[in-house]
Amino acid sequence: MKKAVVVFSGGQDSTTCLIQAQAEYDEVHCLTFDYNQRHKQEIDVAREIAANRKVSAHKVLDVGLLNELAISSLTRDNIPVSNALNENGLPNSFVPGRNILFLTLAGIYAYQIGAEAVITGVCETDFSGYPDCRNDFIQSMQQALERGMDRQLALVTPLMWLNKAETWALADQYHALDFVRDHTLTCYNGIKGTGCGECPACHLRQRGLDDYLANQTDVQAALQRKQAENA
Repeated sequence: MKKAVVVFSGGQDSTTCLIQAQAEYDEVHCLTFDYNQRHKQEIDVAREIAANRKVSAHKVLDVGLLNELAISSLTRDNIPVSNALNENGLPNSFVPGRNILFLTLAGIYAYQIGAEAVITGVCETDFSGYPDCRNDFIQSMQQALERGMDRQLALVTPLMWLNKAETWALADQYHALDFVRDHTLTCYNGIKGTGCGECPACHLRQRGLDDYLANQTDVQAALQRKQAENA
């Protein structure tokens, strides 16, 4: 019985990871985190998708303390969501410590249910510059969790080396492109599906979709090469 835990926001990336996980694991659990985020509608979307996909279990954890500690355009209504960079060179949408907290809690949950993997949709190839989406962070986090709990645990990142067009191709590989396009919420302004069309998340998502639809054969071939390299 292979079990996995998916860190699940209801967005394009985590939903694509969920769909792939259900094809590869016998039991898939989802964890969604409520930190009073600006686009809190994602929690309702995550619940809808988890029910639709009939996951083994879906838990929504209250981590509101993160909102109190981490100042970001995603945790404060008075900070506009934009491509603006903070003094440290990171986007103003970066929530410091978010993935450290999420992966720690997911690791604890995986320990309790006997799951062998925690799956997260972070990506270093086509991302927003967040340091907690980089591969070296994931490797360090896995080592810390394994040492801290004295148990093997894989942090699996199916999208780490994919660009957004290839992420759409991955969804299409599982015949779920329309589902991901229409039912997920990636928009920083909380609009499901195609989103607001104005925020950085919507721009990245739409550019990737346009690229994939215009170059399907080439993008699918690139995805298959990367999958073979990382098998």
